[in-house]
Amino acid sequence: MARDDDKRTETEDAGGKHARHADGKHTITRRGVIGATAAVGVTAAAIGIAVSRSGSDPNEDSALNDTPVVVDSDEGGRDILTSFSEKGSSYEATATYELPVGSVLLPAEGTWIPVMTAGESASPMVTASAFSASSGDVVQVLDGPVTEGSNIEIYQARCSDSVYAWVELDLLTRSWWLYAAPFSSGAISGNVVTLWSATSDWDPAPFCCTGTHVVWQVQPSLSGTKTAETSECYLWTVGDSEAQKVLSSVGRFAGSPTPSEGTVTVVPRVRNDEGTYYGITAYDVEDGFKTPIDQLVMPSTVKPFKAVRVGDQFAFSVEASYESGGLLGSMGYYVGTANDDDILYLSREPAADIACVNNTLLIKCRSFYYVVNLEEESYGYLAAVNRCTEYGEYPARVGTVSNFVTYSTVNNQDTGYPDHVEVRVFDFS
Repeated sequence: MARDDDKRTETEDAGGKHARHADGKHTITRRGVIGATAAVGVTAAAIGIAVSRSGSDPNEDSALNDTPVVVDSDEGGRDILTSFSEKGSSYEATATYELPVGSVLLPAEGTWIPVMTAGESASPMVTASAFSASSGDVVQVLDGPVTEGSNIEIYQARCSDSVYAWVELDLLTRSWWLYAAPFSSGAISGNVVTLWSATSDWDPAPFCCTGTHVVWQVQPSLSGTKTAETSECYLWTVGDSEAQKVLSSVGRFAGSPTPSEGTVTVVPRVRNDEGTYYGITAYDVEDGFKTPIDQLVMPSTVKPFKAVRVGDQFAFSVEASYESGGLLGSMGYYVGTANDDDILYLSREPAADIACVNNTLLIKCRSFYYVVNLEEESYGYLAAVNRCTEYGEYPARVGTVSNFVTYSTVNNQDTGYPDHVEVRVFDFS
């Protein structure tokens, strides 16, 4: 439930809480609850609730192909490793930076990439920062949680170049809060608002930032008293007094909302009167999810792991092998659409989101990335940083972006202990 002290009028401040700017200055901020409904145990505050639904239901849109895509596992699709030509591994980073041990970069689309960093003391354990992919600078955005309480920690963060959002979690009760604020030049540049709050009956919201928008999913926990409730997807834009409910899903969504070139891909349940089907669906975020751009319905019971829009196709993955479903029922990475008879696949265990730079896909495996050029129909290898394989190297990009950014914890050559986090930037121009 939302705290009683959150029931404020629009002009009251948030109990003296502050947001630290990158230049070290503090600005008193106002919090207000947006987009809350009684169904999830959240109390609405004075600045308003969007009770109307602005989005379009993928179950009801006749322009979409809602036929499940079942590709024969023996004859359909093209294996990238056998149908594309191999190019080798001649890829060099255009820039390399060193960050402190404990820094974790989260996928982002713009110049600024959110970073979860270890606190300087036990409280707070985690602070939220941002890394500039153009300069290599790291600036602290939040020096601790906004929510009052001794057991509250920053749990997740995402950002674009225009908005910063984060989830705070009560480590004892598992209650959580989703906050957002305008963001510019590495600093919060306006009021912090509460987008949502809920108890442990609801999972901490999967969310993303794109442009001036925050998109998040509210869905029941796998345990608790709300397991039979419908999941919802919400959209908030910087400057708006209300959030909009844009999409519903019977049961939980598959994966998180994922941005790419002005679109957001979500995976709700569809065809609910026929069984369990997941529909990978892309929406135009600027028109408020009113019009689905494309949809690929997975075979019955097959649940995708991660999915994003890349150009005019979906890049998605399946993390388990199913007894049915044909090709898409097997573990691996895939690229294609519902109307595509030539779905590409890579039979590797999924490990991260897919990014795309200049028509080149970056697909993570254990200790390297496959670099797949869709135009040339070729592939190469991008090796992970030396001495990082124990912890692995991960992408800090997702979807179609201007450059590719990776990060990894590197061990000291002499001691074997973690020494620093290395960030690499690649252009693939």
